[in-house]
Amino acid sequence: MSAKIFPVILSGGSGSRLWPLSRESFPKQLLPLAGPRTMLQETALRVADPALFHPVTVIANAEHRFVIAEQLREIGQTQPTIVLEPVARNTAPAVAAAALIAARTAPDALILVMPADHAVPDPAGFLDAIEAGSAAARAGALVLFGIQPDSPATGYGYIRAGEVLDGAARRVEAFVEKPDLATAEGYLADGRYSWNSGIFLLPAEAVIAELEAHEPAVLAAVREALDVAKSDMDFLRLDPEAFAKSPSISIDYAVMERTARAAVVPSSFAWSDVGAWSALWKLAERDGAGNVEIGDTLAVDTRGSYLRTEGPLIATVGVEDLIVVATADAVLVAKRHKDQDVKTVVERLRASNHGAAVQTRRVYRPWGWYEGVTEGERFQVKQITVNPGHRLSLQKHFHRAEHWVVVNGTAEVHLDGETRLLAENESVYIPLGSTHRLTNPGKVPLNLIEVQSGPYLGEDDIVRFEDAYARS
Repeated sequence: MSAKIFPVILSGGSGSRLWPLSRESFPKQLLPLAGPRTMLQETALRVADPALFHPVTVIANAEHRFVIAEQLREIGQTQPTIVLEPVARNTAPAVAAAALIAARTAPDALILVMPADHAVPDPAGFLDAIEAGSAAARAGALVLFGIQPDSPATGYGYIRAGEVLDGAARRVEAFVEKPDLATAEGYLADGRYSWNSGIFLLPAEAVIAELEAHEPAVLAAVREALDVAKSDMDFLRLDPEAFAKSPSISIDYAVMERTARAAVVPSSFAWSDVGAWSALWKLAERDGAGNVEIGDTLAVDTRGSYLRTEGPLIATVGVEDLIVVATADAVLVAKRHKDQDVKTVVERLRASNHGAAVQTRRVYRPWGWYEGVTEGERFQVKQITVNPGHRLSLQKHFHRAEHWVVVNGTAEVHLDGETRLLAENESVYIPLGSTHRLTNPGKVPLNLIEVQSGPYLGEDDIVRFEDAYARS
């Protein structure tokens, strides 16, 4: 590769087919689903070579900004550009923002657009494919990467390749929506078809020109949103009013299916979009009975199943081809070949305003997280973890008092103008209406138990006076 490429990670998805682990408040790209690192981290590490790539740009939901920044920091990515979308508008506006930002730095920039939630177990093969497509992209082609199919999959879109262009790139003859099984078998036998990976290598100026030609409203809205964007700590906030004017449309429909510049690089690197639980079953190492077991599980006379728990013990007897996933507040049981329909569960939960559709029991905040332990009439108990060097806002409550008991670590407690340090097994009482703040001054996580009591215990009973995370 001659000039360095601008890697762009799209991190706006909700991953509803991987419920109950993935939810809108904490979607699959932020979870370690296919290994010890999160999918976002794995995506960023694939493009971490400073000789080949500029620092990564992430286009993300504003609600996830602190988690994303922390996950990138954990893997040594200390100079990312994190662009915050005020509302969801699909992938075309996100790509437009990335292209405009890159073009302001280098008019001849190439941007490598990658979803945050794909698994690529073969990073070397991935980089080889990028190299193979770079000549066509630098010549002005809008390059996407097609995965050579090894089965007649019906869950992917397909690309039909035509004449050879520069290097390994071939002109795109047609995009095909998800086919039925007989059609997919025909594609597999034909040899010209590949799966649409959703990974693009795009000349920034060329994609801007194509958006101007085919979806000028998208480009105009995003350009305005960038022109008046505001820096917020380490984040770039797109202007909400301007960005909301953009149509909600994918980059595939906005540009790739309408441009004459589309090219595909048929690629053989291992890849999965991790679109459902069965994809994780295929990726994972299975035992002799074809089972994947993660967490506290017991499989008796069980075959071909994916068993995963982050909560209670899962035990199965005399079953096969099941998906069983348990969290602290929900359990999913599905036939493995029906796992695409898990999204219907989420839709029905959302329609009934069930909290499990969106929120996990563990709630992440810029300073750490909290998780409900138990609750009853006029009380609730939470576990709270504060990361080293972080602090909660200076605040008060009108309707509840709180008791804090330190489990481990050191707590610095500000209470009505006075400050005290609490060590392990020490506690403090926070009266109703008192101004207070909790800080972790140490180098290890602070864990404590909070007991709330009062007539109203909602999270909106908070008045913030000062906040390190601009939430006041």
